[in-house]
Amino acid sequence: MRIEHVRLRRISLPLITPFRTSLGIEYERSALVVQVFTADAEGWGECVAGAEPDYSSEYVEGAEDVLLRHLVPPLLAAESVTARTLAPLVAAVKGHRMAKAALEMAVLDAELRSYGRSFAAGLGAVADRVPSGVSVGIMDSLPELIDAVAGYLAQGYRRIKLKIEPGWDIAPVRAVRERFGDDTLLQVDANAAYTRADTRHLARLDSFDLQLIEQPLDEEDLLGHAALARSLHTPICLDESVVSARSAADAIALGACHIVNVKPGRVGGYLEARRIHDVCAASGIPVWCGGMLETGLGRAGNAALAALPNFTLPGDISASDRYFATDITEPFVLRDGHLTVPTGPGLGVTPIPAVLDEVTTTVNELRRR
Repeated sequence: MRIEHVRLRRISLPLITPFRTSLGIEYERSALVVQVFTADAEGWGECVAGAEPDYSSEYVEGAEDVLLRHLVPPLLAAESVTARTLAPLVAAVKGHRMAKAALEMAVLDAELRSYGRSFAAGLGAVADRVPSGVSVGIMDSLPELIDAVAGYLAQGYRRIKLKIEPGWDIAPVRAVRERFGDDTLLQVDANAAYTRADTRHLARLDSFDLQLIEQPLDEEDLLGHAALARSLHTPICLDESVVSARSAADAIALGACHIVNVKPGRVGGYLEARRIHDVCAASGIPVWCGGMLETGLGRAGNAALAALPNFTLPGDISASDRYFATDITEPFVLRDGHLTVPTGPGLGVTPIPAVLDEVTTTVNELRRR
């Protein structure tokens, strides 16, 4: 394909309720939407970088800058671009995986739309719907937490993930387990809030029959995670530590994880996410698809990815109304604890123009010269 025009939109979507993790509190989703235009099609991408560089070194303003100055120009200068040839075109730019992932997503969407082929078919999906889990933020009190979990279970979510941090871990997990029983699929996510010195404390979670504990230690501490994995009965899942298929293979070889959370934006795009899926499958390591407060665009791509065969655990692909009163696309709706995988060309969804315009704060465009 020949890319003629790229448009970047900054948008701001208020969250229905504030979302608190060990990293801080989010009140709105500040996102960057990427739109690429060819002679025959257009494609959409979403950058998952947050407003602040806390979860990752990337943040939305930085992602916009690197796209405008370093990643989009090579595409507009190339005579032909596909999702597979994108990586070599921007290889001179080190890092910036979230920005690259957004651009790859838009190019892949345009490419698949031009063929009349869906994201799911392009990635190799084997299911037409995926089980949906929900991530529950840190609350002000245990009664508030119990009410929130009860509401999500009543809606039909298949798995509950509790955000934890020092001082908010054993008590909330115990309260949820005692209230909802052993049949509730339950896991916790620390977002790297602990250190190796917390090993004995984290071992107290073993008594609650959790599916996993996600990213307990710093993202660069693979050896610490390996040591922790030997000390705990609860399976260790890595999130922030896995940024590529190579890093996934290294983590598995070190014994640093039993499970991997795959987030396409974190690893540089859906093609690398599929490689991580394949590496983990070859090693007998199950994977699940994490969430980054995506709009319907990212939710559509994630649902397609989660339909691959080694995504055997419910992911964080919640319904649109988990976070947003109004999504920028037609909303994703929970049905019998599952989300339907779109089957239309490309992502199978597009933003609703009036809604997208309403939430847009800035627009930048680059055109082929």
